[in-house]
Amino acid sequence: MVILCRKKIVSNPLKKLAGQTVIYGLGTILPRFLNYFLTPILTREFLPAEYGINSLLYAYISFLNIIFIYGMETTFFNFNSKLEDKQSVFNTAVLSLITSTFVLSVILLALSVPIAGVLSTPNAIYPVQFIVWCILIIGTDAITAIPFAKLRTENKALKFSIIKLTNVIVNFGLTLFFVKVCKNAYDNNEQNFFATLYKPEIGIGYCFLANLLANIFTLILLSKQFSTLKFYINKDLLKEMLTYTWPLIILGLAGMINEVLDRIILSKLMADKSEAQIAQGIYGACYKIAILMTIFIQAFRFAAEPFFFGKVKDKDSKNMYAVVMKFFIIFCLFLLFGTLMNLHWIKYLVAEPYWEGLKVVPILLVANLCLGVVYNLSYWYKLSGQTKFGAIIALFGAAITIIINVIFVPKYSYIACAWATLAAYAGMMILSYILGQKYFPIKYNLKAITVYGLLVGLLFLISCSYSAIESTIIKLMLNNMLVVIFAFVVYKLEINNLKKINTHANA
Repeated sequence: MVILCRKKIVSNPLKKLAGQTVIYGLGTILPRFLNYFLTPILTREFLPAEYGINSLLYAYISFLNIIFIYGMETTFFNFNSKLEDKQSVFNTAVLSLITSTFVLSVILLALSVPIAGVLSTPNAIYPVQFIVWCILIIGTDAITAIPFAKLRTENKALKFSIIKLTNVIVNFGLTLFFVKVCKNAYDNNEQNFFATLYKPEIGIGYCFLANLLANIFTLILLSKQFSTLKFYINKDLLKEMLTYTWPLIILGLAGMINEVLDRIILSKLMADKSEAQIAQGIYGACYKIAILMTIFIQAFRFAAEPFFFGKVKDKDSKNMYAVVMKFFIIFCLFLLFGTLMNLHWIKYLVAEPYWEGLKVVPILLVANLCLGVVYNLSYWYKLSGQTKFGAIIALFGAAITIIINVIFVPKYSYIACAWATLAAYAGMMILSYILGQKYFPIKYNLKAITVYGLLVGLLFLISCSYSAIESTIIKLMLNNMLVVIFAFVVYKLEINNLKKINTHANA
């Protein structure tokens, strides 16, 4: 009886995807929350200009990660699902990344001194060791990409999540140790070992050092995955993989332009460089308030990529993709609305000097929802092998990002960055949908999606009607009643649909 029940649960693909998303979420939510809890600490220990260094360098790290990995994760999933010789796919992907990572790292390390000089501003000096640590962070991230992808193809979500979580726990612990224990000992002139470890000229740089040490520890934890590596590259396979992946490089770079260029471009386009550094810090801190949305999207991506590639040969795969899209958007709307309705207390996760940037949070939440839909829609060109369309879509978004930022950032600072992000992701979503319906048509339930979107909009307008209430507690109670109403409406409208899916899966 127990075995029979277990079989039924597993046979429902939607439940399996949801379960995998939850497990990946544990490996994503807890680490993100730990990282997020660093935000109030760092924003209280360092001024916005100093925190701006952290925001800017991590923006560059995100950008360079795309170049170092060049879409090889998705390429690995594609060829691993199609070829019988999975060992050859693993060897070729890993050795390709190790070789390219070594070459790129050596080049960047040789240029670390001039890079530090170019990045430095009147009120923010970028020491060379910061640049070196960041380059090594990028390199170690790239080397671990395929071993992590292999765990996902093997459905080892729990192991994947544990290693990811361990990485962030080490990172969090070391950062806390450096910027709280050691820094406080130094600031209080304590004559002990901890005070001697802290160097004020490093300051915010201890975040990068902690990250690097955590990455090295992760490499050790992944040693079992590397132990299966055979030092042989299938040259013919490599050519096929590079042919498949080159559009993904453009896709990744253009996508990263949409994601992080705003934090980079602030320092270039604002006339007052000191104000630009402060703006980077404020925008970077408030960007993180949209954490629940980004966490869910990331967890979903970890689970969805192997899921979609695994379902491509199923007869009803397109129907399943449409169902997944609908429930994905519903959950994103729930997170978006829940965050907005609780912003009165969530804002305390950043220090008060950063609160002036809270006005960008609603814009960024909607932008992230559009980005999540873009990720869902992206599987039509990945599954059909037409990755060139991914590059076209991403370049379209990048053009929107660049144009809006260049025109409006000099006048409107990071507010323009937030609107540029929304415009770019919304544009990519619309274009991806149009192209997808032409080349890989899927019948999405647009009526239901529209209804739930309008419902959130209506409930938000209701919350605005009592915004004059002075009591924060009363407003939070009323706001969360609206969140419960949204959840109840979804439950009443979708419970029968979920039962039908479960009945069909177990038939």
